[in-house]
Amino acid sequence: MSSEISGTTAASRPARRELANAIRALSMDAVQAANSGHPGMPMGMADIAEVLWNDYVKHNPANPEWFDRDRFVLSNGHGSMLLYSVLHLTGYPLTMDEIRNFRQLGSRTAGHPEREAELGIESTTGPLGQGIANAVGMALAEKSLAATFNQPGFDIVDHRTWVFTGDGCLMEGISHEACSLAGTLKLGKLICLYDDNGISIDGEVAGWFTDDTVKRFEAYGWQVIADVDGHDGNAIAAAIDAAQGDTERPSLICCKTVIGFGSPGKRGTAGSHGAPLGADEIEATRAELGWDSPPFEIPEAILSAWDARERGADCEKEWTDLYANYRVTHPELAAEFDRRMHGELPQGWREIAESAIAEVDAAAADKATRQASLIALNAFAPTLPELIGGSADLTGSNLTRHDGSIDITGDDAAGNYINFGVREFAMSAICNGLGLHGGLTPYCGTFLTFSDYARNALRMASLMRLQNIFVYTHDSIGLGEDGPTHQPVEHTASLRLIPNMRVWRPCDTVETAVAWRSAIEYRDGPTCLILSRQGLPFQSRDKNQIENIAKGAYILRDAGGTPDIIFVATGSELALAVEAAERLGEEGVAARVVSMPSTNVFDLQSEEYREEVLPGKVTARVIIEAGVTAGWSRFAGSAGAIIGMDCFGQSAPAPKLFDYYGFSVDNVVSVARQVISAN
Repeated sequence: MSSEISGTTAASRPARRELANAIRALSMDAVQAANSGHPGMPMGMADIAEVLWNDYVKHNPANPEWFDRDRFVLSNGHGSMLLYSVLHLTGYPLTMDEIRNFRQLGSRTAGHPEREAELGIESTTGPLGQGIANAVGMALAEKSLAATFNQPGFDIVDHRTWVFTGDGCLMEGISHEACSLAGTLKLGKLICLYDDNGISIDGEVAGWFTDDTVKRFEAYGWQVIADVDGHDGNAIAAAIDAAQGDTERPSLICCKTVIGFGSPGKRGTAGSHGAPLGADEIEATRAELGWDSPPFEIPEAILSAWDARERGADCEKEWTDLYANYRVTHPELAAEFDRRMHGELPQGWREIAESAIAEVDAAAADKATRQASLIALNAFAPTLPELIGGSADLTGSNLTRHDGSIDITGDDAAGNYINFGVREFAMSAICNGLGLHGGLTPYCGTFLTFSDYARNALRMASLMRLQNIFVYTHDSIGLGEDGPTHQPVEHTASLRLIPNMRVWRPCDTVETAVAWRSAIEYRDGPTCLILSRQGLPFQSRDKNQIENIAKGAYILRDAGGTPDIIFVATGSELALAVEAAERLGEEGVAARVVSMPSTNVFDLQSEEYREEVLPGKVTARVIIEAGVTAGWSRFAGSAGAIIGMDCFGQSAPAPKLFDYYGFSVDNVVSVARQVISAN
């Protein structure tokens, strides 16, 4: 894309530095008005942003969600005013009032960018390094979809992913995980511009960051363009041209910049990194830059030169015309492309899912729920080609490779299975990027205990209300001899605390299939599937009970009338509750068994349904789960009991561990008798 298309002639167009200074002025003024923020990075990267957005990024501010737009990720999200400034200047619906209200309650200009695609904000960033990993996912999505849908003469998927990053992102370990994989997968349309200013919050990074970044990324298989003057428009453009010329390797452009560029007293220092410049310094900076306009005012000539709406419309029209011909030539592919880009499930999905669940129910198989998960994947995946997933080097344990899985490689991206290697954090954040891009439904697997490695990516998926399916196996002391390092205790409870996250811990094949269906249908946040290593018995149900699984909790066994006691259990402990209820029944005790595979989903049900399942007048309750007891007291009530374990496990065979920690029918019955007696 050429700047000549912008509507101004080369002779009348303001100089690049003047255009970049608009970013600097808006950034320092907004941070000053908020008395909070990071002016240094936007001021230092303004020249890079000007070249990139005016000459290279393919986008249409009038239609921010146009599918074949380039994706841009601000990984160093603390410099959010750079992105807000560019979006405002190029014509996105981000008003100057929003710029004035930077970091204020209810504004769309948060302290760190928060995903809002209709404004051009592709991803929520701020936790350093995750933006890079999201961008790797976006670039992988582009490569995958291009391999699936492009046909000779019809490159309908053809866009780049751009990333701004800083020293902090490259210090974070996730950048190693993600960028290593990006090189292996030959993501040649991923271009990262590194703000090499040598400053972080604590000062000059030479005291704690002495990596040879060039050699590091070359070792990953990236093209590295080193020592680019980040304040020289021609040098920046030449580097970007070189990056675009290499379609086999991702590119890192190392831009030497001065943080706080233009500030006479604070440029090149940590003083401009994370605090307002101050009124006197802003006045001096205006003089240094030759910027005469008052705060939050941009000269008309500069606004006009930045305005990208006309050329953006032309870019989109060119693609729309191409796609119209594609529809005629390849109607079936076009129909599938439309469905996936709109995030729609295939026609007849509900019937397909119900039929698959009925088949699982009819099979009545005793299986570990990780095996049940694979059965569900094999049932659903043929109908859902958008499913793309993998495992962090635990495929044979997580059972994430279904019968139709085909490996994605650097030379062939037409598959649907990603070998992530031992990279739990990057895997999760890359899958977030796959989901952010659109057209794909990501899932990924590892042991539940290793979700700790990925925790912030799970939080970001929830914050963005992003569909991502996390398959976590080996969910308790039931994994046995690997011991407490691998036995999750606190994990399931802590995952349930994350807003917008849905956590399912199914007890058998049918509940697992329903959990998978729920995860596929839930588009407003991520799902965690918590699955057992060990085999679990099948539980028989009627049709109504199967339907009620989707409500998060339901009555699995009942004695009729008002129960004397209610057992509530999840996962592998559900069978204990069933056996205990049967034994008590032989003694004349009316026991109800409630299976609660998802507390999050049960909480969303009507008060009437929740009262039907757990009537308030029945205060004799026993909760059973092989994990910490935190979170269960609201279901147990003050008169109930919780059988759990608020300690770490040990290395031993699983049956011995369950018995040792009180997960036996004898103990459950004993506790139940005590609760009944106390009530």
